[in-house]
Amino acid sequence: MSRVFVTGIGVVTPVGIGKTDFFRALLAGENGAAEITLFPTHDLERSHACEVKSFSPREHLTAAEARRMGRASAFAVAAARMAVEDSGLSTKQLAGPRTSVVIGTTMGEANVLGELESAWIHDGQEAVSLRKLPTYGSTLLPIHVARAFGARGMVKTLPAACAAGNYAIGYAADQVRAGRADIVLTGATEVIERLQYAGFVRLGAVTPDLVRPFDADRKGLCVGEGAGMLVLESEESMLRRGATPLCEVGGYGLACDAHHITRPHPEGEGSELAMRAALTSSGLTPAQVDHINAHGTATRANDAVEAKVIKKIFGDHRPLVTSIKSMIGHCMGAASAIEAVACVMTLQQGVIPPTMNHEQLDPECDVDVVAGSAREADVKVILNNSLAFGGYDAVVCFAKNGVFPETVGRAPRAGETS
Repeated sequence: MSRVFVTGIGVVTPVGIGKTDFFRALLAGENGAAEITLFPTHDLERSHACEVKSFSPREHLTAAEARRMGRASAFAVAAARMAVEDSGLSTKQLAGPRTSVVIGTTMGEANVLGELESAWIHDGQEAVSLRKLPTYGSTLLPIHVARAFGARGMVKTLPAACAAGNYAIGYAADQVRAGRADIVLTGATEVIERLQYAGFVRLGAVTPDLVRPFDADRKGLCVGEGAGMLVLESEESMLRRGATPLCEVGGYGLACDAHHITRPHPEGEGSELAMRAALTSSGLTPAQVDHINAHGTATRANDAVEAKVIKKIFGDHRPLVTSIKSMIGHCMGAASAIEAVACVMTLQQGVIPPTMNHEQLDPECDVDVVAGSAREADVKVILNNSLAFGGYDAVVCFAKNGVFPETVGRAPRAGETS
């Protein structure tokens, strides 16, 4: 069973494109929210979101690629190209059946489908663009990435709600660990779409002002978009080409609250199972975790339940907790993939990005929040939490090289938890 390493990362976000600009913006506490430009909002109660406004497809794609891709696919391919460049892999090394692609998403190319539907309703069937019609399928997301690099291994789309990024990373790590692939390009991508945005507004989940994770005055989330991509590689492949890994992927945990379509279980049963399974499959105890990149949506119930579970699992040990959604918004299916990139950068640089707008302690959220400014710390182990609608709970463990024991990646047996 091979160990799994991250050898490259790439990212497209509302606060920066590319790992350097992205992480610099996080450490500076930059806010990616602004008035929406992607679609009209005159009939909605809210009109702000975290759009990616500095993305130019032609800077990352060929003209032919740009014509056949929707926005979500373009984000994914751009982030994947950055990750591959970061890894030092050549086109020749990627081409062939030992490279696979796994992409997570919530809505896929729903914005393309929305455009086609709108054209049909307002101007008739003849107005439906035959060029755009083949671009909306979510199954195309990994295919576009595979075509960009000549990867002929398995391709898969995982539409696992807002936990899709962690689902994809965990599934991809399994492919490497089991010897089914030497390299997997994995992550998630998402775009802001009018129907999706209106739904969150109708639910009362969108904040009227700032995103305040774990703060007593938190009022909701801000919808975001973007993509995060990682190159996962087997130890054998990495050593064969003399590469230096950025970090190691440990175990992961998946569970379901099976409680309510939008509200988490009040005791966080699913998230607790997922966090404990991530620790057990990584061969670690709670006391070894230095940092938790929290789901931290800034909604009332979600933050309180996540904090309750953290306190229950970690007890007197208080890992440093942050939520970068305070800056990039909630990027839905792409959220935990983008946050995974932040985890890798934290392990590399020894600095934890801040949770912005956290000013007033909520007794229900009594965890050690990195509030207001970045904090230097000797971080060796990070849990990346993703706790989505419907009870989709997914947690992935990342660590510096050499931290995980030999049993890393072993799936916990029934009833076995840390």
